[in-house]
Amino acid sequence: MAGNKNDKAGVDRRTFLATGAVGIGASSIGSVGPVLAQAAPVATAAAAPPPSAANAATAVESTRDIILRISREVWTNAEGLFVEEKSSAIHVRELKAAGFKVTTGTSNIPTAFLGEWKQGSAGPKIGFLPEYDALPGLGNAAEPRKTPGPTGFEVGHGCGHNMLGAGCTGAAIALKKMMEQDKTPGTILVFGCAAEEGGAVKAYFARDGLFDDVDAALSWHPAPVAVTGAVSTAANNGIHIKFFGRTAHAGVEPWQGRSALKAAELFGIGIQFMREHVEPTVRMHYVYEKAGLSPNIVPDFAQMLLTIRDKNRQNVVKLTEWAKGIAEGAAQMTQTRAEFQVFTGVHQILPNDTLIALTHRHMKATPIEWTDAEQTFAKTIQKEMTLPEKGLATAVAPTIGEKTTGGGSDCGDVSFNTPLSVFGWPTLPLGVALHTWGVTACGGMSIGDKASIASAKIMAGIGHDLMTNADLRKAAKEDLVRRRGDYKYVSPIPPEIKQPPGIPDRLTKDTGDEILSEVSSET
Repeated sequence: MAGNKNDKAGVDRRTFLATGAVGIGASSIGSVGPVLAQAAPVATAAAAPPPSAANAATAVESTRDIILRISREVWTNAEGLFVEEKSSAIHVRELKAAGFKVTTGTSNIPTAFLGEWKQGSAGPKIGFLPEYDALPGLGNAAEPRKTPGPTGFEVGHGCGHNMLGAGCTGAAIALKKMMEQDKTPGTILVFGCAAEEGGAVKAYFARDGLFDDVDAALSWHPAPVAVTGAVSTAANNGIHIKFFGRTAHAGVEPWQGRSALKAAELFGIGIQFMREHVEPTVRMHYVYEKAGLSPNIVPDFAQMLLTIRDKNRQNVVKLTEWAKGIAEGAAQMTQTRAEFQVFTGVHQILPNDTLIALTHRHMKATPIEWTDAEQTFAKTIQKEMTLPEKGLATAVAPTIGEKTTGGGSDCGDVSFNTPLSVFGWPTLPLGVALHTWGVTACGGMSIGDKASIASAKIMAGIGHDLMTNADLRKAAKEDLVRRRGDYKYVSPIPPEIKQPPGIPDRLTKDTGDEILSEVSSET
């Protein structure tokens, strides 16, 4: 509608297309990259703010201290994937204090948890998806230039998960207040999504059926713009390929050896020749993790890490079988033995038209307001990064049409099992990429605080609408069924993989059960 300040995003079309999907989901293997299939923003008819928006705003304002405490404490105590002991405990502490029952070690992952609050004997179930892991090398102070933060430069929230988690957990607590006020029956679930940056923990949750009876799941992600739409992230697999040969003295009797490194090199060449015959939406990339110790010793062991991405799960499965055949062929050529292990993977996100429309209405009802000091902070970061000094986005963008990004998200596995609402909200300057020090800097000051509060208002409102409107839930479920078609969900995590790789031994018992001493109690 003309004159509405939220009608334009304040960014040009090229910038919008390049960054619009950035907040829709971070990859479980890497970061969201350029789109695989682009679509222009879709103009949407003006709609009145949902009636629940004002009540949600009031409930969140009464929860403000909790939300900001979570965001700031998690930011200060930044921890990497699978070691988020303090960060997880912060969320659990606040949920327990708000009256949620909380269990930890969910799906055999020590820093994951599940919070639950129920009113009445029936009613819908709505889930929230807080994340709280940080990234290596991205520690920074809440300053608009590279400056050591609470952890120096060692680890920091360069993807903004301190804000993401605070918004989700805060929205759940605010929704509880709204339901208590109007006696709405239902269950609120808070899924503590540890290790999003590589752990694919949500796929473990999905494998365990935790989303099977959930009516909808809600999340958001820090972004340079306020945006939602029919964005689908790529499906992917993470694969370890190991080659076993026979060692020998490379100078005296190399004929006695069988080089695992040569097998690995042939595998890499095979992947390169494979590239000519895959669709443009495919992304394949690998590294040599182990490749021998000394050139005068024939390497008897080599290991590679391969990621395969494509627009849907079916394609990724076919490509993975092709890659497995290449590994077996490389082993035969070198008289070595190959082990090919898919250890992680995710589905693409299934957009949900009903929830996209609802989410956008709540976003439009939420003002984006920055002080001159905050805009100066953002422009200083842009200057430090030699980017155009455009500051922060000031309006909600139109919804964007169908497109697929090059990165993946374990939110995809949620979306195949329950309708998913996800959106991006401004927490970083225009043009600044996720996984950079500038995101960490903004997350530790008022820019991040405002994003945590705003996202909580949006999600609390969406949650209340879903709790109280059966027709809305039905429409969202029909959208999911339509998009999923006759595809039967199977978790990409193989059944023999009981835990994600990388969990420290100190967080597990000898029996393999998970333990998190700070938050292991149940209330």
